[in-house]
Amino acid sequence: MNQKDLKAVAELLAHPKKITVTSHYNPDGDAVGSALAMYHLLKNAGHEVKVVIPNDMPDFLRWIPGSGQIVIHEKQKEAAEKELADAEVIFCLDYNAPSRVKDMQQALVSANGVKILIDHHPHPDVASFNYIHSFTDVSSTAELVFGFVEKIGYRQLIDKSAAEALYAGIVTDTGSFSYGCNHASTYLTVAELIETGIDVQRLHRLIYDTFTENRIRLLGNALSEKMIILPGLHTALIPLTKADLEKYGYQPGDTEGLVNHPLSIRTVNLSVMLTERDDLIRLSFRSKGDFPANRIAREHFEGGGHLNAAGGDSYLPMDQTIEKLKQVLSGYRDLLDFEIQ
Repeated sequence: MNQKDLKAVAELLAHPKKITVTSHYNPDGDAVGSALAMYHLLKNAGHEVKVVIPNDMPDFLRWIPGSGQIVIHEKQKEAAEKELADAEVIFCLDYNAPSRVKDMQQALVSANGVKILIDHHPHPDVASFNYIHSFTDVSSTAELVFGFVEKIGYRQLIDKSAAEALYAGIVTDTGSFSYGCNHASTYLTVAELIETGIDVQRLHRLIYDTFTENRIRLLGNALSEKMIILPGLHTALIPLTKADLEKYGYQPGDTEGLVNHPLSIRTVNLSVMLTERDDLIRLSFRSKGDFPANRIAREHFEGGGHLNAAGGDSYLPMDQTIEKLKQVLSGYRDLLDFEIQ
């Protein structure tokens, strides 16, 4: 977003508006954190604000201030679509195309409100938004929101609630500062958030130390019984069927972060979790170094994402999806053969 666009957005928000903040399907910490931070900031500026998301959030994010006010399209379709239709301004956070909101897409596309994208995924659908604030070389959308509000003169509106939400977005989208955060700006942003009075040790416990027993047992079973190592491809696979998930009383968010664990194995450079849904297999990719996980997702599994963190879908059964994945990865054998220094 250039200076002209930033000035136009600032002028658009200079007087109270009816605003809807949205994020993507299967919202993660960055999606929920960014959306709720924007909710608090806009309310502090005097706007009428609602957050609308396609489906429910993981339980471990429900502590974020304002989460109880979120309208969930999957559960409250009529109310959610009315918020979109009535909005004068719609913020689109942490997704790069309307298709990422799944069943909410038609309501979003047909809404007349001014659409403002803030996102860090590559290849934004520029035709779908009025204003675009998109940078891929940033830790998280939450960090982008922080920079955006500074640029439009809202910095003083970041209160403790907004700061907690922004911190949640940054810490979860960097795996607690273990990837996607090799820039001083990320830590300077976090330092400014801490200066608002947030207790980062408390927030870390709320995010990472409030799991259910079932979630931990699912993690243990996935790593001990389900994980497949492909030595020649330096790859680990974790296939989880619906039966596996049902056995451990799966709730949204229970597999969050699971795909990262095999990367702690020295010889594994790519980790793929395959999760069986009703009508497809969802693939989550995580990689080390410069291996392009997003290229695999984009070119072979109708997905995309970041260099080291991406997702895609397969409409084949689990066993056929695994075979296809092995065939695809065999073409990347040389790229996968490296050692982290």
